[in-house]
Amino acid sequence: MKVLVIGPGGREHALIRALAADPYVTDLHCAPGNAGISRDVTTHQIDAQDTEAVVALARELGSELVIVGPEAPLAAGVADALLAAQIPVFGPTRAAAQLEASKAFAKNVMAEAGVPTAMAMVAINTEEAAEALDSFGAPYVVKDDGLAAGKGVVVTSDRAEALAHAQTCFEAGGTVVIEEFLDGPEVSVFVICDGTHAVPLAPAQDFKRIFDNDEGPNTGGMGAYSPLPWLPAGFVDEVMDRVAYPTLRDMESRGTPFTGVLYCGLAITSRGIRVIEFNARFGDPETQAVLARLKTPLGALLMAAAKGELDDDEQLHWHPETAVGVVMAAENYPESPIKGAPIAGLEAAAALADVSVLHAGTTSNAEGEIIVDGGRVLAVVGLGADLHAARAKAYAGVAAISWDGAQHRTDIALKAANGQINIAEGTH
Repeated sequence: MKVLVIGPGGREHALIRALAADPYVTDLHCAPGNAGISRDVTTHQIDAQDTEAVVALARELGSELVIVGPEAPLAAGVADALLAAQIPVFGPTRAAAQLEASKAFAKNVMAEAGVPTAMAMVAINTEEAAEALDSFGAPYVVKDDGLAAGKGVVVTSDRAEALAHAQTCFEAGGTVVIEEFLDGPEVSVFVICDGTHAVPLAPAQDFKRIFDNDEGPNTGGMGAYSPLPWLPAGFVDEVMDRVAYPTLRDMESRGTPFTGVLYCGLAITSRGIRVIEFNARFGDPETQAVLARLKTPLGALLMAAAKGELDDDEQLHWHPETAVGVVMAAENYPESPIKGAPIAGLEAAAALADVSVLHAGTTSNAEGEIIVDGGRVLAVVGLGADLHAARAKAYAGVAAISWDGAQHRTDIALKAANGQINIAEGTH
């Protein structure tokens, strides 16, 4: 099977690595990729949001499956263009991708489908925003109603800060969704969908704040681990029954069936499971940890989804190890990352047993050195018998890599490893 992956980041590098391990995948390309991906497969320098360029490349390569990684090409209609060209694509249409592109649309779908989520109000001006903030009280949750690469959300106890974020969104011509704050630990569940049928991947937990102890501004994600030993029994079945399938049925009834990854961002609250958000693609950095454990051939699974041939009862196979992924970010991320620094130690880290280095914001300079080219630069994934062992592997890999201004969190999966994650009684 000839496969083309669209996207430039760490999620795409994780997909490439997993697809390369699939015996059914005989030819593998990526566009545009990054410095790390280009060392694994042939990359093509096109604009991932240019629908005509993507279709032309897929035709030129004879691609039998195109996998669209990031949210922006999906919102730009890349999947629609590929479907029109009769090229199998894993990723939702522009209309279906509204589940991520519009928080208000997602809330509407959840309301119709009876999916448990936070109470919310949509505000179009400062007066409405202030009213909604006062209605819900602190902590305040303000979301930009659009794509913001995981950074359009402010959670704060400072009303002025919350209102200022809303005002910034209004000044940019947008609207905001203001929600009640959800207590309890967060979980990410990726559900592979073919429009009607669905198969869940192993749950993961990510870390959104830039600094240890969940301090500092939100980022796209600073690390993740999978599986989650503290989850209650039957959790994934409940997510499928109460969240994934009702959402798929509602989307199908609207004439916009959802094919691709339904990323369910969840909170396990004192009142039960609540959806924080939907995304329409694999999450980054959870994908790096989740796919590191997958034994089932990924290409065959995604092709079955693209063709509407998923089996709801399929049991995926997983390696028994635990995976911990730690993101290494550029200096001054997430505000305005400083690019251009040469990265040392990549080969040494990759040579460590049970350690893999996945590239995100990297490129090569004229001298052939791999240099920093984005905010989140690398994800270092360690596999171990348990969370303590996987953390040790991941952080050994991180310690081998350096560049001027590199930063990372030191506490990824630490609370879980120490048994310090608490779920409210009566949650399940």
